[in-house]
Amino acid sequence: MANHSFTFTHALCRTPSNSVTDGLRAEDQGDPSADVFRSEHASYVAALRATGAEVEVLPADERFPDSVFIEDAALCLKGQAIVLRPGAETRLGEAAALRPDLTRIMTGVIDLQTEGFVDGGDILCSDHEVMVGLSARTDRTGAEDLGPIVSDLGYKLRILETPADILHFKTESSLLDAETILATPKLSASGCFDDYRVIHTAEGEDLAANAIRVNDTVFLSSGNPRTADALDKAGYKVVVLDTTQATLVDGGLSCMSLRFSI
Repeated sequence: MANHSFTFTHALCRTPSNSVTDGLRAEDQGDPSADVFRSEHASYVAALRATGAEVEVLPADERFPDSVFIEDAALCLKGQAIVLRPGAETRLGEAAALRPDLTRIMTGVIDLQTEGFVDGGDILCSDHEVMVGLSARTDRTGAEDLGPIVSDLGYKLRILETPADILHFKTESSLLDAETILATPKLSASGCFDDYRVIHTAEGEDLAANAIRVNDTVFLSSGNPRTADALDKAGYKVVVLDTTQATLVDGGLSCMSLRFSI
């Protein structure tokens, strides 16, 4: 499928658990409210459905506080799900817990065999390459072991050095179309997107960089009006969503769904 990096027929989400209040965070800004999080999540799911995608929502998994961030446990490419190995100790079991649903839904399931770690939040896919940013959650061993799998699916793997103070590669970057990346000036300055057209987030709006393009819509977190305006002027259809609770536990738009076509 042309533009398979942002054209999707399906998405898979998981309801936020009550235990999300114990979710990981780099900086403590207070606990999220599970009820408010579920309300924001429901709006997110409805917005995905409005793009024409069929969205399945899995029940909350109280064993894993961060399990609403379903994207970190797997990578979906061309109907195949690659089960990853998240880099946070409390999240290691999430991939195995998700696997039965991936087996039920996807055309095929491939297990990443590695002694290293890879979080889905560190993977940005264009139509021809899989970019993996090394981070506190993704190491070189894991990234290199992912290489043969994505190569078999027709992608080039490119391993990149994420600046040390960025949690996930996609915390500060997202794909707008096959040739265009939305990124913070800081991440862009590392040179990782030199082969792409780059639109920078506005000053003070770094959180806007974790956007997602789903079919004809670019979803952007609220509170980033100048970036939203820039994307609108660049010709993108922008829909703004509240992610206040996800932000409290280092989450954002991309990590709350697995988007794919089957």
